[in-house]
Amino acid sequence: MSEHPEPFPTGAAVATEEAVPRGRLRTSAVALFDQLWKFALVGGVGFVIDFGVFNLLRATILAPSILHEGPILAKVASTTLAIVANWIGNRYWTFGPHRRSDSAVEAFEFVVVSLAGMGVGLLCLWVSHYVLGYTSLLADNISSNVIGLLLGSLLRFTLYRHWVYHPRRSASKR
Repeated sequence: MSEHPEPFPTGAAVATEEAVPRGRLRTSAVALFDQLWKFALVGGVGFVIDFGVFNLLRATILAPSILHEGPILAKVASTTLAIVANWIGNRYWTFGPHRRSDSAVEAFEFVVVSLAGMGVGLLCLWVSHYVLGYTSLLADNISSNVIGLLLGSLLRFTLYRHWVYHPRRSASKR
């Protein structure tokens, strides 16, 4: 019987072979979830800043009745302030263990990714406001602060995790 190997591993062989991949998968899933909820909380702070500043500017000095490009300029200003707050939160908390010592390069990459995310939100606002003609404050908020934010957040989280704060990049720079 010992001459012919068993077609399927049994007993200790199964436990040993499956424990390592499952353990690694579980560890990766926990790390991903940890980063996601921290990213969401930091993003929530950024959202409050973005939403508040956008609506304040959009309703006052950058209202479309005062300046045709007002909603776009309000969104650029509000998102810029949110980017600064998000960089601090993500650098020191969400991706803290993976931040690099070359903070200027890291900040530049963070801004590049954040501007790409802002571009998604601005595109949603522009299409809604100027192409589709939905010009109310509610429509501007839905297009930029709901749809644009969700799509931009997916892009930002992915690029922050896999480019700006990738563990291999942080390890090589410390």
